[in-house]
Amino acid sequence: MADAMEMMLLSIVAPQLRCDWRLSSWKVAFLTAVVFIGMMVSSSLWGNISDKYGRKVCLVLCMLWTLYFGLLSAFAPVYGWILFLRGLVGFGLGGAPQSVTLYTEFLPVKYRGTSIILLGSFWAMGAVFEVLLAMLVMPTIGWKWLLAFSSIPLLVFAAACCWLPESARFDVLRGREDKALNTLKRIAAANGTCMPKGRLVANRQGNRGRIRDLFIPEYRKTTLLIWFIWFCNAFSYYGLVLLTTELFQSESVCSVAENSMEPRCSLGCKYLTIHDYKDLLWTTIAEFPGLLVSLWMIDRIGRKKTMALSFLIFSVCILPLYACTQRTLLTIFIFIARACISAGWQVAYLYTPEVFPTATRSIAIGTSSGLARVGALTTPFVAQVLLKSSVSLTLSMYLICCLLGTAACLVLPMETTGQSLQESTQATMGQEKTERPQDSQAAESPATCVINNTQ
Repeated sequence: MADAMEMMLLSIVAPQLRCDWRLSSWKVAFLTAVVFIGMMVSSSLWGNISDKYGRKVCLVLCMLWTLYFGLLSAFAPVYGWILFLRGLVGFGLGGAPQSVTLYTEFLPVKYRGTSIILLGSFWAMGAVFEVLLAMLVMPTIGWKWLLAFSSIPLLVFAAACCWLPESARFDVLRGREDKALNTLKRIAAANGTCMPKGRLVANRQGNRGRIRDLFIPEYRKTTLLIWFIWFCNAFSYYGLVLLTTELFQSESVCSVAENSMEPRCSLGCKYLTIHDYKDLLWTTIAEFPGLLVSLWMIDRIGRKKTMALSFLIFSVCILPLYACTQRTLLTIFIFIARACISAGWQVAYLYTPEVFPTATRSIAIGTSSGLARVGALTTPFVAQVLLKSSVSLTLSMYLICCLLGTAACLVLPMETTGQSLQESTQATMGQEKTERPQDSQAAESPATCVINNTQ
């Protein structure tokens, strides 16, 4: 929720600052881009911290960092300060995807797909909450209060983070069998069941969180394709979010320039109205049906085909916008497009930790998130700057990007539906198997409780 609110904030506050501070289109775009620069720079760093020191440590640090600088940015007096502080907010948000890593490592195969997709509903809730908050705050007490109130989910997390458990899979890989066993006992107690008899068998691995492990022959093609898919998702998703407010601000979607058949957007300094907020709310609500559709598809047609279909439908929804679509139709097509791209990205969040082993899972998520921020970094200059010159060229860039994303999804080497999570690869293992008896009775039992199969 916090991640979504900070991202949604960009498209809501930008028109206000454009007018209040007389900002050019380039400055408005850079205000959006600086958040993604911070995320791009920090994503791999947070992934490395997560693989080396723990998922919980990473999440607590990055969220408290985001809370601190998010609140400070509400007091920014001039453009330079808000640019600097929002960049630091972006640096903290770069670690937010590690929540998916932690959550994935607690889920059994049967419920993993459903649970990760439903986790995406909280992103959608955060985006909707931000729009509703803006409708109340922006016309009355202004954008600075909106920045402050947008930190509410982070305050809740800060108050509750002491109850967040560490991943048992991570503890096993680090050789901390005692902590892993205690976590499993807590899970068993919470579920009202007994621990299985046997021994906890671990593959201790010292070398974790290395980017070069993503490029061993077994994973090289997968890594490059996943990076490109994340790039396309972010470029298209955030592009659509920014395009929505830009297009809704114009009297009509576009007007034909004099002596030219090239459509151009008629946008200037205009504040968002209640009508704009309502349309923005409708397009944001589109994320919920998108999640429901992906929930239905992931275990029926698989992760790869679900992502490919999402990109393809997004591309189809872009086509009518070339014809200077009226506002009602524009809202409908943006609704469908946003439903598809948000669903596809959530499936990418599911597929990535499934396809990589525990030793490199966080760094895979981190680097993928970093590549996504490259896409998010470039999209403001398309959706907020290039749009002023050429609507057709702007739409073409999103169309081509999603068609290429469709192809990338289809050629991924591995389908992960129904597969157990991997702990290590043969190339990186250096296995030092350790065993710890659970009790005297368990020590005599030939049964083995393997962390990979614990449900």
